[in-house]
Amino acid sequence: MRITLAQLNFRIGDFEGNLSLMQDAIKKALDEKSDLICFSELATCGYPPRDFLEFKDFIKRSMDVVQILCDLSEKIAIVVGAPTMNPLLEGKDLHNSAFFLAEGKIQHITHKALLPNYDIFDEYRYFEPSTEFKLVHFKDKKIALTICEDIWNLGNNNPMYKICPLDYVIDQKPDFILNLSASPFNFNQAEERLHVIKSNVLQYKIPMFYVNNFGAQTDVLFDGGSVVMDPNGVCFDEMPYFESCIRTYDLDEVLKGGRSSEQAKVKVDLIYRALVMGIKEYFSKLGFTKAILGLSGGIDSALTAVLAADALGPENVMGLLMPSGFSSQGSIDDATELAKNLGISYEIIPIESTFETYKNTLKPWFDGTKEDVTEENIQARIRGMILMAFSNKFKYILLNTTNKSEMAVGYGTLYGDLCGGLAVLADVYKTEVYQLAEYVNRGKIRIPLNSIQKPPSAELRPGQKDSDSLPDYSILDPILYNYIENKKGPDEIIEMGFEKAIVLKSLKLVNQSEFKRYQAPPVLRVSSKAFGQGRRLPIEGKYLC
Repeated sequence: MRITLAQLNFRIGDFEGNLSLMQDAIKKALDEKSDLICFSELATCGYPPRDFLEFKDFIKRSMDVVQILCDLSEKIAIVVGAPTMNPLLEGKDLHNSAFFLAEGKIQHITHKALLPNYDIFDEYRYFEPSTEFKLVHFKDKKIALTICEDIWNLGNNNPMYKICPLDYVIDQKPDFILNLSASPFNFNQAEERLHVIKSNVLQYKIPMFYVNNFGAQTDVLFDGGSVVMDPNGVCFDEMPYFESCIRTYDLDEVLKGGRSSEQAKVKVDLIYRALVMGIKEYFSKLGFTKAILGLSGGIDSALTAVLAADALGPENVMGLLMPSGFSSQGSIDDATELAKNLGISYEIIPIESTFETYKNTLKPWFDGTKEDVTEENIQARIRGMILMAFSNKFKYILLNTTNKSEMAVGYGTLYGDLCGGLAVLADVYKTEVYQLAEYVNRGKIRIPLNSIQKPPSAELRPGQKDSDSLPDYSILDPILYNYIENKKGPDEIIEMGFEKAIVLKSLKLVNQSEFKRYQAPPVLRVSSKAFGQGRRLPIEGKYLC
């Protein structure tokens, strides 16, 4: 049997476009004499469709795609993910399903049994879990058809679930496992995915064909990396990350094994590629072409500019340098050098006179008070206003340059430097920003060395440095990581050796800044716990505040 895996970039609600992608893949599979082609989870409608699933028309149009694919299944079997109506009166209205189409008919439907309901996942909001488990019979082979999370409770070790779907069918002696996934990216996911697939294969002693989604749905990124694992737990093939791919495999060759094709997984490279893809996808799927951002001469805006130029082409990126009376000439020179290195357009718009106008306007009320963060924020908001004016006038999308460390502790100004349509680095800690800067400079100097080496500063008052308000990032970032990603409380973090006062101050800043994150742009998710849909905390919570 010849099996084709189609790792494609489906768009939510683009039924015609998704169908077209699948039709092209089917033609290629037929040319390669394939017997079966498999698409990813909810491929007909795109993943995650969220509350679009509440529209009956959305489900109908998805089923229309299934019917068209059914008509194409005369010469090749087609496995595709789609939402289906739950015929029972009890439970949720829908199932997350996989259709097995062959000979022009729906031969089998498998429903997802394990519904993730954590982090960015919210499947139990919409779907009813399956309680029935049967094999698919095709060309003298028995196939264990599974959907994404269904293979992530091996041995019932996951406390979220009470069953392991494959345990219910393994006694029927399936020949191989087929898994349709839409598994979102984080920089550890590729390793975890391989570990889970290998563990299943070794447990059940049969090969697995695992097809994953590729692309981005705003903040949620998918890296592809579809896998074929031989029955000995060796990675027979691993598809490329962050690109579409269609490959056909001979089942007999996979059963023989003896071939290893696993890709290297370097954290900084994966994050770089994920962010470039995320920017590219956001712009292409929303019909945008041009980006604008503020260039300060610092490392965050410099790295964002590099990523934007790589994603969109330097001709589609513009930087605005907006020096105030507190901006150093060195920062202006660094920003200018960066723009020239990248080949992006730039303009210099001083804001000092505008800042003075604001202060004069407010003088009747502010006279006699000491200048403080109010005046610092006015400068940030002037810059935000100018950037948004360019965005409106010339149809640019503003890219936000805030990093995760700053976003965590609220080191940013609402309606100022927190403006933007997309937050590129807000899931990348400051220490990781430095690693990425070194990475993009590995071939030639793109980010000026001075932007990397100088102490970070917002330059909103004389001699200002980030360290005036925050702990050194080498101390702050591990504290934040253990609180946000590892969910450790203050006592646990202090026991790790961090100074109590710094820990309490840092965590208090995080919780007090929740209101800012509610108003921030969508954040490209590259970690296991990004700000946004996967981290839901109350604004008015008292914990550590």
